[in-house]
Amino acid sequence: MKAVVAFSGGLDTSTIVVLLRKKYEAEVITVTVDVGQEEDLLGVEEWAYKLGANKHYLIDSKEEFAEEYIFRAIKANALYEGKYPLGSALARPLIAKKVAEVAIKEGADVVAHGCTSKGNDQVRFDLTLRAYLKPDIKVIAPIRELGLSRAKSLEILKQYGFEPRGAHKKYSIDENLWSRSIEGGELDNPLIEPTEEAFSWTTSPESAPDKPLYVEVEFKEGVPVAVNGDRLSPASLVMKLNKLIGLQGFGRIDFIESRVVGLKSREVYEAPAALALIESHKDLERMVLTPRELRLKNHLDELWADLVYQGLWIDPLREHIEVAINSMNKNVTGVVKLKVYKGGLRVVGRDSPYSLYSQHVIDYDKGWYPSDCEARGFITIHGLYALTAQSVRSRRGS
Repeated sequence: MKAVVAFSGGLDTSTIVVLLRKKYEAEVITVTVDVGQEEDLLGVEEWAYKLGANKHYLIDSKEEFAEEYIFRAIKANALYEGKYPLGSALARPLIAKKVAEVAIKEGADVVAHGCTSKGNDQVRFDLTLRAYLKPDIKVIAPIRELGLSRAKSLEILKQYGFEPRGAHKKYSIDENLWSRSIEGGELDNPLIEPTEEAFSWTTSPESAPDKPLYVEVEFKEGVPVAVNGDRLSPASLVMKLNKLIGLQGFGRIDFIESRVVGLKSREVYEAPAALALIESHKDLERMVLTPRELRLKNHLDELWADLVYQGLWIDPLREHIEVAINSMNKNVTGVVKLKVYKGGLRVVGRDSPYSLYSQHVIDYDKGWYPSDCEARGFITIHGLYALTAQSVRSRRGS
């Protein structure tokens, strides 16, 4: 049997490699996709071979992740349940796609991932892998299928003579360009405030610099292209903002999230660039889109985020929604000025060649004014249906 494993180097995927090699005598090919995780990926490769992998692929997909996934999320102002910028949810379809490509190239019989039966990623991996793989390649989830707990996985690795990497870690971490998630330990108690050791990308707001940071983000047709005048590649732009804004103590998220399987979980994230870029993009949209465009866009954004979170990247509806989102983003071009201070972020300025804001019209001192007759006519027509309903229904009540 030839098996391709989506390999992070963590406890679960390490256990899978060992089981496939030692118990089933399979030929194992491990695949690690670089989506911006701050980890020694050469060390992950070395670990894969130590566990018994016959071949290892390390695929650099940072720019593809930023341009083809993150930028779509920015256009859609994607915040699941108004909070989570979909870091892991966005990365999973790309990782699954790359793993599937390797499996087809290598003529694999099975593809394995390390998801459990509780989490969201089992849905994302299973569905996306099945969409990209040939029908004769089977998708397996050994941790889920064997019902392995963390303790049991540790036991299996030690049984075969391996001391797991990071077994001493206090938290379970998943990170990429777009977000860093922190789970486990005392965070399983939703009443306990995370300690500073949980965070890596963000400075404590209390310890952040006393001087505010001003950042200008330039957008072209809905996607960021420059920071403070410096034009950067998609991945580089996100990484720069993560560092700049994270040092100011902004970008922490702590909320109760509804998982795909319906369970509630306490989730803690760091996402400085994601939250800053989405807030900037939303502000620029308010300047260039009509009121009715904005109302429709808000609804489409929520649908898009739900689909991605629910593991339905392959759903045709996502592509249909993106046609409308891309159309409305054609005029989302301009500059947004941010002020970041002690864990807070505000938009303090914006400009666009397609702005619908007119100082000449809106200024109360010297701007355009409708005549009294025009104003009365508008008010009468605007509220006529409501006045009619109120009159008719008040008679019925009496």
